[in-house]
Amino acid sequence: MTIAEGSDHATALSTGGLVECLRGRTSAGGPSIIEMPRLLADTAPLRNQYFRRLWLANIVTVIGAQLSVVAVPAQIYEVTGSSAYVGLTGVFGLVPLVVFGLWGGALADVVDRRTLLIITTVGLIVCSALFWAQAAAGGQNVWIVLVLFAVQQAFFAVNQPTRTAVLPRLLDAKDLPAALSLNMTVMQAGAIAGPLVGGALIPVLGYSLLYFVDTIFLLPTLIAVAMLPSLRPESDAAPKVAGLRSVLEGLRYLAGHKILLASFLVDLIAMIFGMPRALFPQMAHENFGGPEGGGIAFALLFTAISAGAVVGGIFSGWVARVQRQGLAVIVCIIIWGLAITGTGIAVSFADGTAMPMLIVAVVLLMIGGAADMASAAFRQSILLTAATDEVRGRLQGVFIVVVAGGPRIADVAHGAAAASIGVAAATAFGGIAVVVATIIAALLIPAFVHYRAGQRT
Repeated sequence: MTIAEGSDHATALSTGGLVECLRGRTSAGGPSIIEMPRLLADTAPLRNQYFRRLWLANIVTVIGAQLSVVAVPAQIYEVTGSSAYVGLTGVFGLVPLVVFGLWGGALADVVDRRTLLIITTVGLIVCSALFWAQAAAGGQNVWIVLVLFAVQQAFFAVNQPTRTAVLPRLLDAKDLPAALSLNMTVMQAGAIAGPLVGGALIPVLGYSLLYFVDTIFLLPTLIAVAMLPSLRPESDAAPKVAGLRSVLEGLRYLAGHKILLASFLVDLIAMIFGMPRALFPQMAHENFGGPEGGGIAFALLFTAISAGAVVGGIFSGWVARVQRQGLAVIVCIIIWGLAITGTGIAVSFADGTAMPMLIVAVVLLMIGGAADMASAAFRQSILLTAATDEVRGRLQGVFIVVVAGGPRIADVAHGAAAASIGVAAATAFGGIAVVVATIIAALLIPAFVHYRAGQRT
């Protein structure tokens, strides 16, 4: 059951029909130019008033959140002068994400999801306000900043799976891939704009004002979630208590459904083997001639994947028309792996100067980012439609943990590999590993490859 408004957009097409769609046809059947509206992002979900309010509010909120993402480590470094203390943000951020991501997902299956969204959004506002207060007061205690950051991440870990779990109750199943693409485009755009704007404004405005902006920018989201209808659990099978038992039940449900399990498996393959983020500083300095402390090469490498995801999101009109979603995930992850392999090869040919290999590497990373965006949209759609409503919150909690934990494992693995064989080889072989492991996973779990949109496991 959904709270969706009617939609007159085209019926979903099969993967095979995508070619004809991209070619375009005249009414007489002859060839025509490509129809741009079919290439651009599908905005049909925005016809739903509830999703529209959430999405528009999120544009503002994401910018504010990314300002804090930049401000927290920058403030810690200014206070301590130590990268070791900055590194503690990883621990203080990851642990709450894992613990409260799993528990928050279970909670989203027990209580009214609208109420939970209101409480967690208020919690995020209070955390931002406290960040502002401590910075305005001088902000010299690094432990206060770290504890506030941990609490903020705990609220975030409960809020995010809940936000995603409500979508099938608001939208028709056919609109979910497009809705997820729209959401991810905003998130990735914020991941680019926030750090750039925040990094530029910190010396001018200071930390206090950035935290204040984040606090104010959260208010539109609070208004949007407050205007949602009641979203209480509908099934008698829903858990009554959000404890360890319900978390374990969600994990057992996942383990017993090959398609859902496969979606997490291929995601981990892509992230652990194919995310060379930790190598970008060394690449930028040694291979592309950038300074040790960052520079243009580092900035381009670091933002390329997100930039590609944004471009992919803008031209994601085809996503909603794909029916063979399992196969689409496999293809997207293979493209991601090939792009990362190519990046490693480009780095190996760099001779200490930026041109021309830096441009090649950035373009390949952007291609990978676009493929990753599409893959994530399909995987989220599978999680939301292949599972029953009483477990959606818990599965989204697991998704948050995988998304947060996978890249951090990748940082450790790539760092160790690069120390042995160099950054170029570590990147290239990581990409090859993605391709090989994904193909093996597809062969071992053919049900995932054959999965079609809306199919229940």
